[in-house]
Amino acid sequence: MRVILLGPPGSGKGTQANLLQERFSIPKISTGDILRAAVSDGNELGKQAGAYMDQGQLVPDEIVVGLIKNRIQEADCRNGFILDGFPRTIVQAEKLEEMLRSMNQDIDVVVDLEVDHQEVLVRLAGRSTCKQCGAMYHTTSHPPKAVGVCDECGGELYQREDDNEATILKRLTVYDRQTAPLKQYYENQGKLKTAPGRGTVDEIFSRVCEMVN
Repeated sequence: MRVILLGPPGSGKGTQANLLQERFSIPKISTGDILRAAVSDGNELGKQAGAYMDQGQLVPDEIVVGLIKNRIQEADCRNGFILDGFPRTIVQAEKLEEMLRSMNQDIDVVVDLEVDHQEVLVRLAGRSTCKQCGAMYHTTSHPPKAVGVCDECGGELYQREDDNEATILKRLTVYDRQTAPLKQYYENQGKLKTAPGRGTVDEIFSRVCEMVN
């Protein structure tokens, strides 16, 4: 099972990817995670990516796709994987498709978590993240047991600098322009399924599981 999760910032892709990973025993692949891992490992692609990141520049698509290729060749991806946060553009989707074709693989299903912009604003404005393990919380829907402290590891919680209304609106504008067209791209391939992204985490997960089964 090879799955792509789509959806605007704050739609819950990371949460649903984690749940899918547990349910189906296939790894979640996040571009942020693999970039950090590659830079830490110091391999050739990691060095190239790190050079761009050190200058505050976007890592070129070719390097990111190369890192994803390396990742899905690992043993734990034998039965599939979940892509969270990639692709973000039509060009990236085309490069991903070309890479997978070279490995005799293909994406099975693309699940779009559909959430309107007002809901995203409410979600992100109340979101906090653990500095240590990356676990996410929300003031109303998923508060930590102790204010400012991660339930999982005891790390300090913080609000990302880009989780303010002005920045969120800019991120949504970028999403609408660059990433939303992927829905039509994958619909044309017969792979897109849309899951309403409102409700409890478990309710949304139930819908997502129906899409991927």
